[in-house]
Amino acid sequence: MSLVSRHLEANGLPTVIVGSARDVVEHCGVARFYFNDFPLGNPIGHPWRADMQKEVVGAALRLLEAAPGPRTTVVSPFAWKDDPGWRERYGRVDLAERDRLIAIGEERRARQDAAKKG
Repeated sequence: MSLVSRHLEANGLPTVIVGSARDVVEHCGVARFYFNDFPLGNPIGHPWRADMQKEVVGAALRLLEAAPGPRTTVVSPFAWKDDPGWRERYGRVDLAERDRLIAIGEERRARQDAAKKG
C-alpha cells in the first residue's frame, strides 16, 4: 500500500496510510502516515470497537488535511487493549501447540490443493 500511495501522490491524489508496520511504511516514504501500535491486521483498532475505529479514521482524515509537510508521521494515542505485554505474546506459538498447528496447516494446504485440482 505504501508504494501505491507514493504512486497516487506523484499523480496528484493526496493519500494517508493508517497502519502498524512503522519501519516499513516510513522506509517507503509515504506522504502521510497515521501510526497505530497495534497487531498487524488491526490498523484501525479492536474488532467490534466502532468508537475507536471512528476516532482513528477521523484522525487520519485530519492528517490528510493538515499535515505540515511531506513524510509526516503521527503516532496514535491509542493502546492495544491497555495491555503493555501484548507484543511479547502476539504470534507466539507454545511448543505444546506446535504439532496441532502444523496439522491444521497441512489440512488447509491439502484442501487448497484439492480445490485447485477439482
